[in-house]
Amino acid sequence: MQLTLTLPVLCAIPLAPLFGSVIAGFFGTKLGGNRIGHGTCQFVTILGVLIAFVLSCFVLIQVMDGFYFNGTVYRWMQLGELNLDIGFLIDPLTATMMCVVTFVSLMVHIYTIGYMKGEEGYNRFFSYISLFTFAMLMLVMSNNLLQLFFGWEAVGVVSYLLIGFYYERQSAVFANMKAFLVNRVGDFGFILGIGLLLASTGSMNYDVIFAQNTVLAAQTLPGTSWNLVTVACICLFIGAMGKSAQFPLHVWLPDSMEGPTPISALIHAATMVTAGIFMVSRMSPLFELSDVALSFILVIGSITALFMGFLGIVQTDIKRVVAYSTLSQLGYMTIALGVSAYPIAIFHLMTHAFFKALLFLAAGSVILGMHHEQDMRKMGGLWKYMPITCLMMLLGNLALVGTPFFSGFYSKDSIIEAVAASHIPGSGFAYFAVMASVFVTALYSFRLYFYVFHGKARWGHADTHANDHHHDHEHHGLAPGHKPHESPFVVTLPLILLAIPSVLIGFYTISPLLFGTYFGDSIFIDIARHPVMKELEDEFHGPIAMAMHSLTSPVLLLVALGVLTAAIGYLWAPKLPSIVAQAFAPIKKLLDNKYYLDDLNQAIFSKGLLWIGGVLWHRGDQQLIDGFLVNGSAHAVGRFSAVIRHLQSGYLYHYAFAMIAGLAVLLAWVLYAYLPFVR
Repeated sequence: MQLTLTLPVLCAIPLAPLFGSVIAGFFGTKLGGNRIGHGTCQFVTILGVLIAFVLSCFVLIQVMDGFYFNGTVYRWMQLGELNLDIGFLIDPLTATMMCVVTFVSLMVHIYTIGYMKGEEGYNRFFSYISLFTFAMLMLVMSNNLLQLFFGWEAVGVVSYLLIGFYYERQSAVFANMKAFLVNRVGDFGFILGIGLLLASTGSMNYDVIFAQNTVLAAQTLPGTSWNLVTVACICLFIGAMGKSAQFPLHVWLPDSMEGPTPISALIHAATMVTAGIFMVSRMSPLFELSDVALSFILVIGSITALFMGFLGIVQTDIKRVVAYSTLSQLGYMTIALGVSAYPIAIFHLMTHAFFKALLFLAAGSVILGMHHEQDMRKMGGLWKYMPITCLMMLLGNLALVGTPFFSGFYSKDSIIEAVAASHIPGSGFAYFAVMASVFVTALYSFRLYFYVFHGKARWGHADTHANDHHHDHEHHGLAPGHKPHESPFVVTLPLILLAIPSVLIGFYTISPLLFGTYFGDSIFIDIARHPVMKELEDEFHGPIAMAMHSLTSPVLLLVALGVLTAAIGYLWAPKLPSIVAQAFAPIKKLLDNKYYLDDLNQAIFSKGLLWIGGVLWHRGDQQLIDGFLVNGSAHAVGRFSAVIRHLQSGYLYHYAFAMIAGLAVLLAWVLYAYLPFVR
C-alpha cells in the first residue's frame, strides 16, 4: 500500500523518537528500575529516529510532487473565539528541515554508541537526544505559533539537560544554567512578538496571520507611532537571537561544550541553533513588510559573523574552535535573512548542518583517540594514527571555508553575492564582515587542522600547560609511552556518511533550491522591493560555471591567504604565533577574555540583579511588607487594643453612660444634618 500525506503518517514522524525516548528514559534508568540494558535502549531510540528519517524522506518526495498538508491534529483549548490547536504544515521548507534534522540526529545516535560507551548515564543520554529530536520536529512541523513556541521551549529544556549531562561537575551545571537563562532573555522578546500578532489578528495560525499582511502593515503599536509589524518582527527576532546565538545573546553557546560531543553536534549543527533561522524564514511574509527589521537583522548577523570568528583564532580547546565557527556561520545565515535571501539562508543551514556535524563528530573522534584530551596544544602529528578522522576533518574544513565544488562553497558564495547586490541599510558593513570572515574562517579552520594532525607530536609527555584553567576536569590525555588510535567503526561510519553530503549536496541542490520553484510559496519575497534573489538568478549559469568563476574572485584569494597564514604559523614557523601574540598583546587579551562580555554580564546582570534583589528583599520584603504591613499592622492593633481595653471596666453604669453619650452624639449629628435652622 502506497503511503500518502495522511495524519497518521505525519504523527508517526515526531512520535517515533518520542516513543524511543520514553522507553529508554523510563525502563532504562533508575526511574523504571533499569529493566532494559544498553543494547535495547540504543536499539529503540535509533529505530525511532530511523523511522522518522525514512518517513521524512517520503514526505520530501511527496512534497516535491506537489502534495502539501496543512491541518489540525487536535484542539488543545478554546478560549472564546480563539482556537489553540496542535497542527502540521508540510511544505518544502518543513520537509527540508525534517530531513536534515532526522538525518543528522540518526548519525549522532549511531556515533553515540561508540563515543558514550562505558558512561554511567548511557541510557539516559539516548533518551535525551531522542527527546530533543522530537521537540525539534514538533517545532519545524508546526502550522501555528502556539506549537512553534512549544517546540521552541522544549528544545531549550532538553538542551539544559544535555549540556548539564555531567551534572556532578560544577562547570557543567554553570553552563546549562547559563544557556537556560540567556535563552529566557531571548524568549521574552519572542513571546512579546507572538502576543502582538495574536492581539492584532486574533489567531496564532500562520495562514490567518499572513492573510492579514496588508492590514498589519498599516497598523501602529497602540500609544506610539511605531509600525506594528516592525515591532513584532524585531521581538520575534530577539527570540531568534537567543536560540540561534546571535550577538550579544551568543554567550551561552561556547560554554555549552561542557556537554558530550554528540550533543554538541546535534544542538549546534542541525537543530536548536537553526530554529531561529527557520522561524524567520517561516515568518518571511511579515519580515518582508519591514526594512527596519531586516536592517536590524543584517547588522546583528554581521557583527556575529565577524567578531565571533576572531574568537575562534585564539581558542585552544578543539571543540570551542568548532563552536565559535558555528557562531560565525550562524551570522552568515542571519545576514542572508537580512537581505531577504531566505532560500540562501536555508540552503546554508542545510549544507552547514552536514559539514558542521562532521567537524564536531571528527573533533569527538580526536578526543577519543587522545583519551579524552581536548587541548590542541597537546596534540600534533595525528594523521599517522588517525587517517580516517584526519581525512574527514579535512573534508569538513574544505566545505567550511568554501572550497569550489564543496557544499559550503555554493551556500557561502551565494550569501556573499546576495549581500553585494543588496541595498538594505547596513549592507555595506555586512559585505565587509562576510569578506573579512572568509579569511578568518580559513585561518582558524586550518589552524585547527594543522595544529591537530600535522607538525610535531606534543602528546605523551609531561603536561606543559598544567596551570592553565580547563573547563573539563575529567580530561587526562595520553600517558607517557601511549599513542593515539583511530576510533572504532561505529564512530567513523557516521563521519563518512556525513562527509558525502558535505562534499556533494551543494552542487546538486543549488539550482532547484535557489533559482527553481522548489520552495514555492513556503517562503515569500517581495521581489519589487527586495530584488536580490532575482538578480542572482539572472547571473547564475549553473554550479560548474559558478565554481569556475570563483577561481578569479577575491573570495577564493582570501581563502587561500587564510590557509597559507595558518600553514606558516602552525607548520613552517611555529614560533611565529607567540611573537604575533606578544606584539598585539592588548588585542590578544581582549580576544582571550571574549570581549569581556561574560564579565560585563556577570557585573551588570548577575551582581547587579543580585544587588537589586538584595535591596528589594531587605527594604521591600523585610522592612516594608513584613516590618510595616504585616508586623506593623499587628503592632498597631495591639497598641490600639491596649488603649481601648481600659474602656471595658465591667461596671454597668460605665456602659450606660457610654450609651447615653453615644446617643447624644448621634442626635446632635441628625439635628445638624437634617434641620437647617439648627445651623
